[in-house]
Amino acid sequence: MTVVPRSAMTVEQILTVLRETLDRLAALNAVATPAQLRAAPGPGEWSATEVLAHLRSCGDMWGQAIEAIVTEDHPTLRAVNPTTWIESTDYRELEFRSSLKAFTRQRARLLGVLESLSPDGWSRNAIVVGAGRPIERSVHHYADRLARHERAHWKQVEKTVNAVVGS
Repeated sequence: MTVVPRSAMTVEQILTVLRETLDRLAALNAVATPAQLRAAPGPGEWSATEVLAHLRSCGDMWGQAIEAIVTEDHPTLRAVNPTTWIESTDYRELEFRSSLKAFTRQRARLLGVLESLSPDGWSRNAIVVGAGRPIERSVHHYADRLARHERAHWKQVEKTVNAVVGS
């Protein structure tokens, strides 16, 4: 059984953040036009559409890792950086609304997997290779990482939309 670090979020906290990300993005979609969602507030800053593309890419990589750990017995996974992965997608070019629909489907699938897990299921592990020494990672690790990462982008995307809607 994997020991969860003290600083890790609880399962309920993780699930709450993963659900709330959808609500926050949907709220932005309701207050901004497609052009505003594609507008960056300043040079070198991401638009709301680009932030969503980034969140989808992270959801792909870390969500796939979670699904593999849940469905396979102690798999060996190759680490793939979401920043590298996004280059093989069209996420940045998609309109916010259609990307949000795809993200919502992706999130529903992930939540379905996570919500069905027993405590032991959250402790299932994989060996992750390709980014230094092989390391053990659990479902809880990946879900915690995804939730913390998304929570960190909440203010960024809200600030971005407020800046372009207010201009």
